[in-house]
Amino acid sequence: MFESCLYFNTTSLARLLEREWSKAFRPFGLTPPQAFLLRMVLGEPGRLAHELAAALTVARPTATRLIDGLEEKGLLERRPSPKDGREWEIHPSASATKLREDLNAASAEVTRRLRGVLGDEGFDETVSRLRSARAVVG
Repeated sequence: MFESCLYFNTTSLARLLEREWSKAFRPFGLTPPQAFLLRMVLGEPGRLAHELAAALTVARPTATRLIDGLEEKGLLERRPSPKDGREWEIHPSASATKLREDLNAASAEVTRRLRGVLGDEGFDETVSRLRSARAVVG
């Protein structure tokens, strides 16, 4: 019935992928959005909240809630921005830094499994097409 519906097919895929990454990040007590935000901060400490929101394509209040939750878990720290006193830089805590390799490994394992199902070419093509569509629509 919805074979040609972009919304139906992308949200169905998103729900399936959400389950996969939820399983991968459950041992860390993190949701997929929390884990991806944390991985971004680990990769680029000092980004501002609005930059993280844009990179994750979520609303600023959503990014703030994710940051709040990770801060409560002791994984992120807010520091005043030297460029603008109204902004806060987001930095990983020492505990978060210790998780970096394990978080990346958990995510890589999901990617490895999906590559196994889709094949390398199918996986790369799917990701590329989704990124292109996201860029055009967004």
